[in-house]
Amino acid sequence: MANEKEIIKKDTSLGAVRIADEVVSIIAGLAATEVEGIAGMSGGIAGGIAEMLGRKNFAKGVKVEVGEKEAAVDLYIIVKYGVRIPDIALAAQENVKQAIETMTGLSVVEVNIHVQGVSFPTDEAKEEEIRVR
Repeated sequence: MANEKEIIKKDTSLGAVRIADEVVSIIAGLAATEVEGIAGMSGGIAGGIAEMLGRKNFAKGVKVEVGEKEAAVDLYIIVKYGVRIPDIALAAQENVKQAIETMTGLSVVEVNIHVQGVSFPTDEAKEEEIRVR
């Protein structure tokens, strides 16, 4: 992990605080998956096939560029069928921006959303929804 880029947040009389890019990626991934309507994160263009991911790797589907005081984020998401994509994208942008700024103190200059796919409900989920009604 010595090759991993780190940012220096603050030099104090006690020492320096450093936050790794991977930490910012995880914060962004967690914040994005909290938004109702996002089915999961995608591997992005480099990953090729948009694969659904579990909760183990929140940095997957997230690309960050972090400077000393600012950050830019690209999210590669899969949305649930039937949701209004512009609303979901805006909610994800706001949630990610707030989470990163609150937890790291960085200023988020942009959150770009890349919709990579649509997730359709499984037959079991459809049957359960019909039973609930």
